[in-house]
Amino acid sequence: MHIPIIWLNRMKLAEDNKGIGTVEMILILVVLIALVLIFKEQMTTLVNNIFKTITSQSGKV
Repeated sequence: MHIPIIWLNRMKLAEDNKGIGTVEMILILVVLIALVLIFKEQMTTLVNNIFKTITSQSGKV
């Protein structure tokens, strides 16, 4: 039985899983960016409060 070269190349591409890591990384980045956009105000308030506390207590040292 003769298998055309095109089908052999398609089978090799189907077996190749190297691209899965890239897709996963992109999805993780998209989720992180979405979380930052959703909680931007809360995160800004938290960071500002932390820096105010650091600044106010740094004079005590």
